[in-house]
Amino acid sequence: MNEKIAEIIQNIKPINFELMKRAQEKLDNLTKPQGSLGRLEDFASQIVGISGTLLPRIKRKVIFVMAGDHGVAQERVSAFPQEVTFQMVYNFIRGGAGINVLARHIGAKIIVVDIGVANDFPLDQGIIVKKIAYGTKNIAQGPAMSKEEAERAIIAGIEVFEDELNRNGIDIIGLGEMGIANTTPSSAIVACLTKSKVEEVTGRGTGIDEGQLKNKIRVIKQAIEVNHPDPEDGLDVLSKIGGLEIGGLVGCILAAASHRVPIVIDGFISCASALIAIKLAPVVKDYIFASHNSVERGHKIALEYLGKVPMFDLGMRLGEGTGATLGISFIEAGVKILNEMATFEEAGVDNKRP
Repeated sequence: MNEKIAEIIQNIKPINFELMKRAQEKLDNLTKPQGSLGRLEDFASQIVGISGTLLPRIKRKVIFVMAGDHGVAQERVSAFPQEVTFQMVYNFIRGGAGINVLARHIGAKIIVVDIGVANDFPLDQGIIVKKIAYGTKNIAQGPAMSKEEAERAIIAGIEVFEDELNRNGIDIIGLGEMGIANTTPSSAIVACLTKSKVEEVTGRGTGIDEGQLKNKIRVIKQAIEVNHPDPEDGLDVLSKIGGLEIGGLVGCILAAASHRVPIVIDGFISCASALIAIKLAPVVKDYIFASHNSVERGHKIALEYLGKVPMFDLGMRLGEGTGATLGISFIEAGVKILNEMATFEEAGVDNKRP
């Protein structure tokens, strides 16, 4: 494994469970019946365990949106042509996409990264260029990328995270992506790592019809058969049946955990990235929050495998980090409860039960 990746993984430490107990004691003494704010209390406690402080803050919120194309798009597994990746990234840069609206809503910064788009963007367009290749190769015919390219994708995610951390600081991150056909490699990853049937984890993505769905399932089965990814080796899975933006998100996850920064995953693609990151560094699991359960059928299976209960289910399937952005707002609410709500003693409220 690349030295930089190995170093980051080595720096990931378990979260502070003892401090979480103390946070829960404080939550139990706030002016409310114990546990009455449900999972908001759980979010606050987990943030304490991750950050290592009983007074955490959620101010510097960053959404990392990784963009890359996929050679498997030529197998007609998506309802949209490949050039839509390039067009949508331009929409992100101009502030007109769903993720832009929701990031503004919660006061989050968006960092858009070209890690593998099939076209070049003009300079000074408000995008970070970390291009590894002009899209992956067709996984139905062979590996998506070389092992070296997979490592470079992970390193790119690490570098983007650490650059922003060093410049401006980060309190929490959300993960987003853009890449036409990327539910296909994500389904392949989830099928491989959870040992599920391809039919069980493959959905309609951008809205394909029944015939296209059958074709997509066939393509994914072929990709797994052709490439023989090793389910015990996250890097092997990423290089053979993954995506460049998926690798970039893996890097963001590993880097965030190594710096004790909480991670909010979005939908199916970022969940596939989390599966790979946890395969590389199992302790990462405790740094991750699952924002929502998307319409994509494999997402629920992947979340159950991770042992993560999503915060909400609003029938969303856009991606881009939209669900993660809303998830951050719930976590922020929980942290504010911990930090700002009065205790019984402070409020002069009787806490004694008859």
